[in-house]
Amino acid sequence: MNSDELKLLIAEGEGLTVEFKEKYTPKIDRDIVALANSKGGWIILGATDDGEIRGEKLTNQMKAEILSLARNCEPHIAISKFSQSGDLVVIEVSEGYEKPYSCSSGYFRRLDAVTQKMTQKEVRLVFKQSNTASFEERPCHDISWDEISIEKIKTFFKEAEISIDKINPQDILSSLTLAGKDGIKNAGVLFFAREPRKHILQCETILVSFKGTKGVDIIDRKDIQDDLWTQYQEAIIFLKRHLSVRTEIKGLSRSDYYEIPLEALREAVANAIIHRDYNMRGTSIMVEVHEDKVIIKNPGGFPDGMSIDKLGYLSVRRNELIADMFARMHRVERMGSGFKRIREVMEAEGRPFPNISSDNFFFIEFKRPGKDIQSSVKSSVKSSVKIVELIKADQNITIPAIAKALGLTTRAVEKQIMKLQKTGIICRIGPDKGGYWEIAK
Repeated sequence: MNSDELKLLIAEGEGLTVEFKEKYTPKIDRDIVALANSKGGWIILGATDDGEIRGEKLTNQMKAEILSLARNCEPHIAISKFSQSGDLVVIEVSEGYEKPYSCSSGYFRRLDAVTQKMTQKEVRLVFKQSNTASFEERPCHDISWDEISIEKIKTFFKEAEISIDKINPQDILSSLTLAGKDGIKNAGVLFFAREPRKHILQCETILVSFKGTKGVDIIDRKDIQDDLWTQYQEAIIFLKRHLSVRTEIKGLSRSDYYEIPLEALREAVANAIIHRDYNMRGTSIMVEVHEDKVIIKNPGGFPDGMSIDKLGYLSVRRNELIADMFARMHRVERMGSGFKRIREVMEAEGRPFPNISSDNFFFIEFKRPGKDIQSSVKSSVKSSVKIVELIKADQNITIPAIAKALGLTTRAVEKQIMKLQKTGIICRIGPDKGGYWEIAK
């Protein structure tokens, strides 16, 4: 690895295929196993977790110890390459072909930028089909490097808060494991191609808003056939446009509160993009806004071994590279805790956890509280207006008479009158018996 390539890895930070270690310790075998069980990658010694250079020196003794640790893994792991680059030591580990691998401490894998110990159940689930290349990993043979967008790469760096001077698409996609010796991978096309749908027809999210609750009458529709980041952004913009929002101003601060917490919706949209089955052609991610609910669905049901009760507790990722990219852009919770976060956000707002179901598609359905509340408010306002009109016509009218005229209970009328009095719209002159109503000018 040359100095420019290493500089790029440091700038991009830790991720699915990159691990920083401040100093060498024998526990490095856990990271070696994790990379071999995942997509391969690099262990960089002499750098802190946030990329600060502390320095480390590659000695013959260190090299011998690391090779011994790798040989003692089960099955044996061959270290691809050692190198001293400036003040840093770079250890390259290739993806293994005899998964799963284990060391003396157990089985490990990479999850975003974290080396995580696996349970036996996770070992069986994650690596059940380890010999089959996923869609995101396959090379896209009909795209050239000229069709990769520099602007989209710049957008990614901005969102990931990465500062870099020179943009070379081949170096960048290779460092992110989105390209290899066989060319640009499908994951690279999904994020950085100028026209991703030209190469991957199922690269699409359909946004639709319906009138009523039956999903028949469309009032707004938008088909997003661009890269995955654009699909995510457009979906959030669409939801914000079609959901009710209230604004609270405290001092100089203004806060907007959507009827369904945006943080929960962001997690759900990101989950749909990250976990969809991109092998299913002729399908799209769907974001539907109905008068009583919001439904987000993606092609591909639960992976083997996953079920509703395990959401937030077990992480089985269909598209690790895509998940790593969204994690780098700070748009998903690391460690597979997205659904746990949705639960926390919804509970904090006093809202129920969304309904989830799965067959060939994954469905997450959020109930909308807004319509019931708005209906109640409209009914209340309408009753108040009629009460004021009745008082204008007869200042001596009684509450029972108002209730009879409006077809309401006396208790309901009393509540409306209390609100009208509290806001100063009407006031009572004299006692309950013998007094009269007065409407404020």
